[in-house]
Amino acid sequence: MHDIKAIRDNPTAFDAGLKRRGLEALSPSLLAIDEKRRAAILASEQAQARRNAASKEIGDAKKAKDEPRAAKLMAEVGELKTTMPELELAAKSADEELTRQLSAIPNLPLDEVPDGADEHGNVQHHVFGKKRDYSFAPKLHDDLGTALGDMDFEAAAKLSGARFVVLKRGLARLERAIGQFMLDLHTGEHGYTEINPPLLVRDAVMFGTGQLPKFEDDQFWAIKGELLAAPNADLRSERLGLIPTAEVSLTNLARESILDDKELPMRLTALTPCFRAEAGAAGRDTRGMIRQHQFTKVELVSITTPENSKDELERMLACAEEVLRRLDLHYRVMTLCAGDMGFSAQKTYDIEVWMPGQGDGGAYREISSCSVCGDFQARRMDARYRGSDGKPRFVHTLNGSGTAVGRALIAVMETYQQQDGSIAVPDVLQPYMGGRKVIEHGM
Repeated sequence: MHDIKAIRDNPTAFDAGLKRRGLEALSPSLLAIDEKRRAAILASEQAQARRNAASKEIGDAKKAKDEPRAAKLMAEVGELKTTMPELELAAKSADEELTRQLSAIPNLPLDEVPDGADEHGNVQHHVFGKKRDYSFAPKLHDDLGTALGDMDFEAAAKLSGARFVVLKRGLARLERAIGQFMLDLHTGEHGYTEINPPLLVRDAVMFGTGQLPKFEDDQFWAIKGELLAAPNADLRSERLGLIPTAEVSLTNLARESILDDKELPMRLTALTPCFRAEAGAAGRDTRGMIRQHQFTKVELVSITTPENSKDELERMLACAEEVLRRLDLHYRVMTLCAGDMGFSAQKTYDIEVWMPGQGDGGAYREISSCSVCGDFQARRMDARYRGSDGKPRFVHTLNGSGTAVGRALIAVMETYQQQDGSIAVPDVLQPYMGGRKVIEHGM
Protein backbone atom coordinates (compact mmCIF):
# COMPACT_ATOMS: atom_id res chain seq x y z
CA MET A 1 0.00 0.00 0.00
CA HIS A 2 1.19 3.50 -0.71
CA ASP A 3 2.42 6.02 1.86
CA ILE A 4 0.10 9.03 1.80
CA LYS A 5 2.93 11.22 3.08
CA ALA A 6 5.03 10.31 0.04
CA ILE A 7 2.08 11.14 -2.22
CA ARG A 8 1.60 14.44 -0.40
CA ASP A 9 5.30 15.29 -0.79
CA ASN A 10 5.48 14.42 -4.51
CA PRO A 11 2.05 14.02 -6.13
CA THR A 12 3.47 14.59 -9.63
CA ALA A 13 5.79 11.58 -9.39
CA PHE A 14 2.96 9.43 -8.00
CA ASP A 15 0.62 10.30 -10.87
CA ALA A 16 3.42 9.75 -13.39
CA GLY A 17 3.90 6.23 -12.01
CA LEU A 18 0.19 5.55 -12.26
CA LYS A 19 0.19 6.77 -15.86
CA ARG A 20 2.84 4.19 -16.70
CA ARG A 21 0.46 1.61 -15.25
CA GLY A 22 -2.27 2.86 -17.58
CA LEU A 23 -4.18 4.63 -14.80
CA GLU A 24 -5.41 8.19 -14.49
CA ALA A 25 -4.05 10.67 -11.95
CA LEU A 26 -5.35 9.93 -8.45
CA SER A 27 -3.37 12.29 -6.26
CA PRO A 28 -6.00 15.09 -6.31
CA SER A 29 -8.78 12.85 -4.96
CA LEU A 30 -6.45 11.11 -2.49
CA LEU A 31 -5.08 14.39 -1.15
CA ALA A 32 -8.62 15.76 -0.78
CA ILE A 33 -9.55 12.76 1.36
CA ASP A 34 -6.29 13.12 3.27
CA GLU A 35 -6.98 16.80 3.95
CA LYS A 36 -10.44 15.93 5.22
CA ARG A 37 -8.95 13.17 7.37
CA ARG A 38 -6.27 15.39 8.87
CA ALA A 39 -8.79 18.15 9.56
CA ALA A 40 -11.07 15.65 11.29
CA ILE A 41 -8.21 14.24 13.35
CA LEU A 42 -7.10 17.75 14.32
CA ALA A 43 -10.63 18.73 15.35
CA SER A 44 -10.93 15.57 17.44
CA GLU A 45 -7.55 16.12 19.09
CA GLN A 46 -8.34 19.78 19.80
CA ALA A 47 -11.66 18.83 21.35
CA GLN A 48 -9.94 16.25 23.56
CA ALA A 49 -7.26 18.75 24.58
CA ARG A 50 -9.89 21.39 25.35
CA ARG A 51 -11.89 18.90 27.41
CA ASN A 52 -8.80 18.01 29.45
CA ALA A 53 -7.95 21.69 29.95
CA ALA A 54 -11.54 22.61 30.88
CA SER A 55 -11.70 19.77 33.40
CA LYS A 56 -8.58 21.12 35.08
CA GLU A 57 -10.02 24.66 35.00
CA ILE A 58 -13.18 23.41 36.70
CA GLY A 59 -11.07 22.24 39.62
CA ASP A 60 -9.27 25.57 39.78
CA ALA A 61 -12.57 27.49 39.66
CA LYS A 62 -14.05 25.42 42.48
CA LYS A 63 -10.97 25.92 44.56
CA ALA A 64 -11.38 29.66 44.02
CA LYS A 65 -15.10 29.27 44.80
CA ASP A 66 -15.94 30.82 41.44
CA GLU A 67 -19.16 28.87 40.93
CA PRO A 68 -20.38 30.79 37.84
CA ARG A 69 -17.13 30.04 36.04
CA ALA A 70 -17.20 26.42 37.21
CA ALA A 71 -20.77 26.05 35.93
CA LYS A 72 -19.85 27.55 32.58
CA LEU A 73 -16.86 25.22 32.22
CA MET A 74 -18.96 22.20 33.22
CA ALA A 75 -21.47 23.11 30.52
CA GLU A 76 -18.61 23.34 28.00
CA VAL A 77 -17.30 19.90 29.02
CA GLY A 78 -20.79 18.48 28.73
CA GLU A 79 -21.11 19.83 25.21
CA LEU A 80 -17.69 18.43 24.30
CA LYS A 81 -18.74 15.00 25.58
CA THR A 82 -21.62 15.15 23.14
CA THR A 83 -19.64 16.35 20.11
CA MET A 84 -16.42 14.36 20.62
CA PRO A 85 -17.84 10.98 19.54
CA GLU A 86 -19.05 12.63 16.32
CA LEU A 87 -15.62 14.13 15.71
CA GLU A 88 -13.92 10.79 16.43
CA LEU A 89 -16.32 9.03 14.07
CA ALA A 90 -15.63 11.59 11.33
CA ALA A 91 -11.87 11.08 11.75
CA LYS A 92 -12.26 7.30 11.71
CA SER A 93 -14.50 7.38 8.63
CA ALA A 94 -12.07 9.59 6.71
CA ASP A 95 -9.17 7.35 7.68
CA GLU A 96 -11.04 4.23 6.55
CA GLU A 97 -11.98 5.89 3.26
CA LEU A 98 -8.35 6.81 2.59
CA THR A 99 -7.21 3.27 3.41
CA ARG A 100 -9.90 1.84 1.14
CA GLN A 101 -8.82 4.03 -1.75
CA LEU A 102 -5.10 3.38 -1.25
CA SER A 103 -5.56 -0.40 -0.93
CA ALA A 104 -6.99 -0.63 -4.46
CA ILE A 105 -4.05 1.16 -6.15
CA PRO A 106 -1.25 -1.00 -7.60
CA ASN A 107 2.42 -0.55 -6.84
CA LEU A 108 4.42 1.89 -8.96
CA PRO A 109 7.05 0.62 -11.43
CA LEU A 110 10.73 1.25 -10.87
CA ASP A 111 12.38 3.67 -13.26
CA GLU A 112 14.21 0.89 -15.14
CA VAL A 113 10.99 -0.99 -15.93
CA PRO A 114 10.17 -0.61 -19.64
CA ASP A 115 7.07 1.27 -20.71
CA GLY A 116 4.21 -0.62 -22.30
CA ALA A 117 0.52 -1.36 -21.96
CA ASP A 118 0.49 -5.17 -22.09
CA GLU A 119 2.61 -8.26 -22.86
CA HIS A 120 3.58 -6.77 -26.23
CA GLY A 121 5.67 -4.20 -24.36
CA ASN A 122 7.76 -6.81 -22.51
CA VAL A 123 11.48 -6.90 -23.30
CA GLN A 124 13.60 -10.02 -23.72
CA HIS A 125 16.38 -10.05 -21.13
CA HIS A 126 18.26 -13.21 -22.12
CA VAL A 127 17.85 -16.76 -23.45
CA PHE A 128 19.14 -20.13 -22.26
CA GLY A 129 19.63 -23.04 -24.65
CA LYS A 130 17.91 -23.45 -27.98
CA LYS A 131 14.91 -25.13 -29.50
CA ARG A 132 15.31 -28.85 -30.07
CA ASP A 133 14.93 -30.47 -33.44
CA TYR A 134 12.62 -33.48 -33.70
CA SER A 135 12.38 -36.04 -36.46
CA PHE A 136 8.64 -36.19 -35.82
CA ALA A 137 5.85 -33.72 -35.08
CA PRO A 138 5.96 -33.02 -31.30
CA LYS A 139 2.68 -33.63 -29.48
CA LEU A 140 0.90 -31.63 -26.79
CA HIS A 141 1.37 -32.81 -23.23
CA ASP A 142 -2.27 -33.79 -22.83
CA ASP A 143 -2.13 -35.96 -25.95
CA LEU A 144 1.03 -37.59 -24.62
CA GLY A 145 -0.36 -38.06 -21.12
CA THR A 146 -3.67 -39.47 -22.30
CA ALA A 147 -1.94 -41.94 -24.64
CA LEU A 148 0.27 -43.08 -21.75
CA GLY A 149 -2.83 -43.64 -19.63
CA ASP A 150 -1.32 -41.44 -16.91
CA MET A 151 -3.28 -38.19 -17.43
CA ASP A 152 -7.04 -38.35 -16.98
CA PHE A 153 -9.13 -35.21 -17.43
CA GLU A 154 -12.45 -37.06 -17.67
CA ALA A 155 -12.01 -38.67 -14.24
CA ALA A 156 -11.06 -35.29 -12.79
CA ALA A 157 -14.17 -33.70 -14.33
CA LYS A 158 -16.35 -36.30 -12.63
CA LEU A 159 -14.68 -35.50 -9.32
CA SER A 160 -14.32 -31.73 -9.51
CA GLY A 161 -15.36 -30.29 -12.87
CA ALA A 162 -13.30 -28.52 -15.52
CA ARG A 163 -9.67 -27.43 -15.04
CA PHE A 164 -8.62 -30.33 -12.85
CA VAL A 165 -6.55 -33.40 -13.71
CA VAL A 166 -5.85 -36.84 -12.28
CA LEU A 167 -2.23 -37.94 -12.73
CA LYS A 168 -1.36 -41.62 -12.42
CA ARG A 169 1.64 -43.93 -12.22
CA GLY A 170 4.70 -42.54 -14.02
CA LEU A 171 3.43 -38.98 -14.45
CA ALA A 172 2.26 -38.76 -10.84
CA ARG A 173 5.71 -39.83 -9.71
CA LEU A 174 7.41 -37.52 -12.18
CA GLU A 175 5.50 -34.51 -10.85
CA ARG A 176 6.47 -35.49 -7.29
CA ALA A 177 10.09 -35.93 -8.38
CA ILE A 178 10.19 -32.46 -9.95
CA GLY A 179 8.86 -30.83 -6.77
CA GLN A 180 11.32 -32.70 -4.56
CA PHE A 181 14.21 -31.83 -6.86
CA MET A 182 13.30 -28.13 -6.71
CA LEU A 183 13.05 -28.11 -2.92
CA ASP A 184 16.37 -29.93 -2.51
CA LEU A 185 18.07 -27.46 -4.86
CA HIS A 186 16.70 -24.35 -3.16
CA THR A 187 17.31 -25.56 0.40
CA GLY A 188 20.57 -27.43 -0.17
CA GLU A 189 22.34 -25.01 -2.53
CA HIS A 190 20.47 -21.71 -2.60
CA GLY A 191 20.07 -21.10 1.14
CA TYR A 192 16.27 -21.05 1.39
CA THR A 193 14.55 -22.38 4.51
CA GLU A 194 11.81 -24.91 3.79
CA ILE A 195 8.40 -24.06 5.25
CA ASN A 196 5.23 -26.14 5.34
CA PRO A 197 2.62 -23.35 5.68
CA PRO A 198 -1.17 -23.35 6.13
CA LEU A 199 -3.17 -23.54 2.91
CA LEU A 200 -6.12 -21.67 4.44
CA VAL A 201 -5.59 -18.08 5.56
CA ARG A 202 -7.53 -15.12 6.94
CA ASP A 203 -8.68 -12.08 4.97
CA ALA A 204 -5.97 -9.92 6.58
CA VAL A 205 -3.29 -12.27 5.24
CA MET A 206 -4.75 -12.12 1.72
CA PHE A 207 -4.84 -8.32 2.05
CA GLY A 208 -1.21 -8.25 3.14
CA THR A 209 0.13 -9.58 -0.16
CA GLY A 210 -2.42 -7.77 -2.33
CA GLN A 211 -4.97 -10.49 -3.16
CA LEU A 212 -7.61 -8.40 -1.41
CA PRO A 213 -9.55 -6.36 -2.14
CA LYS A 214 -8.88 -6.24 -5.90
CA PHE A 215 -8.76 -10.00 -6.63
CA GLU A 216 -11.46 -11.27 -4.30
CA ASP A 217 -13.30 -13.04 -7.12
CA ASP A 218 -10.17 -14.97 -8.10
CA GLN A 219 -9.94 -16.78 -4.75
CA PHE A 220 -11.63 -19.89 -3.40
CA TRP A 221 -13.21 -19.35 0.02
CA ALA A 222 -14.01 -21.88 2.73
CA ILE A 223 -16.92 -21.26 5.12
CA LYS A 224 -17.40 -23.95 7.78
CA GLY A 225 -16.19 -26.59 5.40
CA GLU A 226 -17.97 -25.25 2.31
CA LEU A 227 -15.97 -23.81 -0.56
CA LEU A 228 -17.24 -20.59 -2.09
CA ALA A 229 -15.85 -19.45 -5.43
CA ALA A 230 -17.59 -16.09 -5.03
CA PRO A 231 -17.29 -13.62 -2.12
CA ASN A 232 -20.07 -13.31 0.40
CA ALA A 233 -20.04 -10.12 2.47
CA ASP A 234 -22.15 -11.65 5.22
CA LEU A 235 -19.64 -14.46 5.82
CA ARG A 236 -16.33 -12.61 5.49
CA SER A 237 -15.66 -12.62 9.22
CA GLU A 238 -15.92 -16.42 9.29
CA ARG A 239 -14.24 -17.39 6.03
CA LEU A 240 -10.75 -18.58 5.21
CA GLY A 241 -9.19 -18.35 1.76
CA LEU A 242 -7.36 -21.15 -0.04
CA ILE A 243 -3.96 -19.77 -1.00
CA PRO A 244 -3.47 -18.96 -4.69
CA THR A 245 0.29 -19.18 -4.08
CA ALA A 246 2.50 -19.92 -1.07
CA GLU A 247 3.71 -16.33 -1.38
CA VAL A 248 0.66 -15.40 0.70
CA SER A 249 1.57 -17.60 3.67
CA LEU A 250 5.34 -17.18 3.48
CA THR A 251 5.42 -13.38 3.13
CA ASN A 252 2.95 -12.93 5.96
CA LEU A 253 5.24 -14.78 8.36
CA ALA A 254 6.82 -11.34 8.81
CA ARG A 255 3.51 -9.55 9.41
CA GLU A 256 3.08 -7.40 12.52
CA SER A 257 6.73 -7.95 13.43
CA ILE A 258 9.87 -5.93 13.93
CA LEU A 259 12.77 -8.09 12.78
CA ASP A 260 16.41 -7.57 13.64
CA ASP A 261 18.42 -6.55 10.58
CA LYS A 262 20.77 -9.44 11.36
CA GLU A 263 17.90 -11.82 10.49
CA LEU A 264 17.79 -10.41 6.97
CA PRO A 265 17.66 -11.49 4.25
CA MET A 266 15.08 -14.06 5.28
CA ARG A 267 14.76 -16.58 2.43
CA LEU A 268 11.85 -19.02 2.51
CA THR A 269 10.57 -21.73 0.20
CA ALA A 270 7.57 -24.06 0.16
CA LEU A 271 6.07 -26.74 -2.06
CA THR A 272 2.30 -26.45 -1.83
CA PRO A 273 -0.91 -26.95 -3.72
CA CYS A 274 -2.29 -23.64 -4.99
CA PHE A 275 -5.90 -22.78 -5.78
CA ARG A 276 -7.22 -20.16 -8.20
CA ALA A 277 -10.79 -19.58 -9.31
CA GLU A 278 -9.45 -17.98 -12.52
CA ALA A 279 -12.50 -15.71 -12.62
CA GLY A 280 -10.81 -13.39 -15.10
CA ALA A 281 -9.44 -16.10 -17.39
CA ALA A 282 -12.58 -17.36 -19.13
CA GLY A 283 -11.73 -19.08 -22.39
CA ARG A 284 -7.95 -18.90 -21.86
CA ASP A 285 -5.75 -22.03 -21.95
CA THR A 286 -8.68 -24.34 -21.32
CA ARG A 287 -6.91 -27.35 -22.83
CA GLY A 288 -4.57 -29.54 -20.80
CA MET A 289 -2.73 -28.53 -17.63
CA ILE A 290 -1.67 -24.98 -18.56
CA ARG A 291 -4.29 -23.21 -16.45
CA GLN A 292 -5.77 -25.25 -13.60
CA HIS A 293 -7.91 -24.45 -10.56
CA GLN A 294 -5.51 -26.58 -8.48
CA PHE A 295 -1.81 -26.88 -9.18
CA THR A 296 1.47 -27.44 -7.37
CA LYS A 297 4.20 -24.83 -7.11
CA VAL A 298 7.49 -24.27 -5.36
CA GLU A 299 7.52 -20.68 -4.13
CA LEU A 300 10.50 -18.48 -3.20
CA VAL A 301 10.08 -15.52 -0.85
CA SER A 302 12.69 -13.08 0.42
CA ILE A 303 12.34 -10.51 3.19
CA THR A 304 15.19 -8.02 3.04
CA THR A 305 16.32 -4.43 3.54
CA PRO A 306 15.64 -1.65 1.02
CA GLU A 307 19.35 -1.40 0.22
CA ASN A 308 19.56 -5.05 -0.87
CA SER A 309 16.21 -5.71 -2.53
CA LYS A 310 17.28 -5.08 -6.13
CA ASP A 311 20.27 -7.41 -5.81
CA GLU A 312 18.02 -9.97 -4.14
CA LEU A 313 15.73 -9.94 -7.19
CA GLU A 314 18.64 -10.85 -9.46
CA ARG A 315 19.66 -13.61 -7.06
CA MET A 316 16.11 -15.00 -6.90
CA LEU A 317 15.89 -15.02 -10.69
CA ALA A 318 19.15 -16.97 -10.89
CA CYS A 319 17.83 -19.52 -8.38
CA ALA A 320 14.65 -20.07 -10.40
CA GLU A 321 16.64 -20.30 -13.64
CA GLU A 322 18.92 -22.94 -12.20
CA VAL A 323 15.97 -25.33 -11.95
CA LEU A 324 15.38 -25.13 -15.70
CA ARG A 325 19.08 -25.22 -16.54
CA ARG A 326 19.52 -28.50 -14.68
CA LEU A 327 16.46 -29.90 -16.39
CA ASP A 328 18.07 -28.72 -19.65
CA LEU A 329 14.93 -26.87 -20.75
CA HIS A 330 15.15 -24.04 -23.27
CA TYR A 331 13.74 -20.78 -21.93
CA ARG A 332 13.85 -17.03 -22.18
CA VAL A 333 13.69 -14.35 -19.48
CA MET A 334 11.44 -11.36 -20.10
CA THR A 335 11.44 -8.04 -18.24
CA LEU A 336 7.78 -7.14 -17.90
CA CYS A 337 6.67 -3.68 -18.95
CA ALA A 338 4.86 -1.37 -16.54
CA GLY A 339 1.41 -2.24 -17.88
CA ASP A 340 1.87 -6.03 -17.62
CA MET A 341 3.19 -6.34 -14.06
CA GLY A 342 1.22 -7.82 -11.17
CA PHE A 343 -0.60 -5.62 -8.68
CA SER A 344 2.07 -5.64 -5.94
CA ALA A 345 5.20 -5.60 -8.11
CA GLN A 346 7.72 -2.82 -8.70
CA LYS A 347 9.67 -4.91 -11.21
CA THR A 348 9.12 -8.41 -12.56
CA TYR A 349 11.06 -10.97 -14.56
CA ASP A 350 9.06 -13.74 -16.22
CA ILE A 351 10.77 -16.98 -17.18
CA GLU A 352 9.09 -18.49 -20.22
CA VAL A 353 9.92 -22.10 -21.02
CA TRP A 354 9.72 -23.38 -24.57
CA MET A 355 7.14 -26.13 -25.09
CA PRO A 356 7.56 -27.78 -28.50
CA GLY A 357 4.04 -29.24 -28.63
CA GLN A 358 2.29 -25.88 -28.26
CA GLY A 359 1.23 -25.04 -31.81
CA ASP A 360 3.29 -25.05 -34.99
CA GLY A 361 6.92 -24.71 -33.96
CA GLY A 362 6.16 -24.64 -30.25
CA ALA A 363 5.53 -21.70 -27.94
CA TYR A 364 6.97 -20.02 -24.87
CA ARG A 365 4.90 -20.34 -21.71
CA GLU A 366 5.41 -18.60 -18.37
CA ILE A 367 6.79 -20.98 -15.77
CA SER A 368 8.12 -18.51 -13.21
CA SER A 369 7.55 -14.90 -12.25
CA CYS A 370 10.06 -13.17 -9.92
CA SER A 371 9.11 -9.78 -8.48
CA VAL A 372 10.39 -7.17 -6.08
CA CYS A 373 7.61 -5.32 -4.26
CA GLY A 374 9.55 -2.72 -2.27
CA ASP A 375 7.70 -1.81 0.95
CA PHE A 376 4.27 -2.09 -0.74
CA GLN A 377 3.32 -5.39 0.93
CA ALA A 378 5.20 -4.56 4.12
CA ARG A 379 2.97 -1.54 4.75
CA ARG A 380 -0.11 -3.70 4.31
CA MET A 381 1.29 -6.29 6.74
CA ASP A 382 3.08 -3.89 9.12
CA ALA A 383 6.31 -5.85 8.60
CA ARG A 384 9.36 -3.94 9.76
CA TYR A 385 12.98 -4.37 10.82
CA ARG A 386 15.20 -2.49 13.23
CA GLY A 387 18.56 -1.36 11.93
CA SER A 388 21.73 -0.49 13.80
CA ASP A 389 20.34 2.96 14.59
CA GLY A 390 17.44 1.36 16.45
CA LYS A 391 14.76 2.88 14.22
CA PRO A 392 12.08 0.58 12.78
CA ARG A 393 11.70 0.65 9.01
CA PHE A 394 9.53 -1.29 6.59
CA VAL A 395 11.16 -4.34 5.03
CA HIS A 396 11.18 -4.99 1.30
CA THR A 397 9.55 -8.20 0.05
CA LEU A 398 10.20 -10.36 -3.00
CA ASN A 399 8.52 -13.44 -4.38
CA GLY A 400 9.10 -15.84 -7.23
CA SER A 401 8.05 -19.22 -8.56
CA GLY A 402 10.86 -21.65 -8.18
CA THR A 403 9.06 -22.98 -10.23
CA ALA A 404 5.49 -24.00 -11.12
CA VAL A 405 5.68 -27.79 -10.83
CA GLY A 406 2.77 -28.58 -13.15
CA ARG A 407 4.16 -26.42 -15.93
CA ALA A 408 7.63 -27.90 -15.40
CA LEU A 409 6.03 -31.33 -15.75
CA ILE A 410 4.42 -30.51 -19.08
CA ALA A 411 7.60 -28.77 -20.30
CA VAL A 412 9.56 -31.94 -19.50
CA MET A 413 6.92 -34.10 -21.15
CA GLU A 414 6.89 -32.09 -24.37
CA THR A 415 10.65 -31.51 -24.50
CA TYR A 416 11.66 -35.08 -23.64
CA GLN A 417 8.96 -36.87 -25.66
CA GLN A 418 10.09 -39.64 -27.98
CA GLN A 419 8.64 -40.77 -31.28
CA ASP A 420 6.85 -43.76 -29.72
CA GLY A 421 5.06 -41.49 -27.23
CA SER A 422 7.24 -42.38 -24.24
CA ILE A 423 8.91 -39.71 -22.09
CA ALA A 424 12.63 -39.78 -21.35
CA VAL A 425 13.35 -38.83 -17.73
CA PRO A 426 15.93 -35.99 -17.40
CA ASP A 427 19.17 -37.15 -15.78
CA VAL A 428 18.74 -34.90 -12.74
CA LEU A 429 15.33 -36.46 -11.96
CA GLN A 430 16.30 -40.11 -12.32
CA PRO A 431 17.46 -40.48 -8.68
CA TYR A 432 14.00 -39.26 -7.61
CA MET A 433 12.40 -41.81 -9.93
CA GLY A 434 14.19 -44.83 -8.48
CA GLY A 435 16.62 -44.79 -11.39
CA ARG A 436 13.87 -44.94 -13.97
CA LYS A 437 14.91 -43.49 -17.33
CA VAL A 438 11.72 -43.70 -19.40
CA ILE A 439 7.97 -43.36 -18.74
CA GLU A 440 6.05 -45.73 -20.99
CA HIS A 441 2.42 -46.72 -21.35
CA GLY A 442 0.97 -48.44 -18.31
CA MET A 443 4.21 -48.18 -16.28
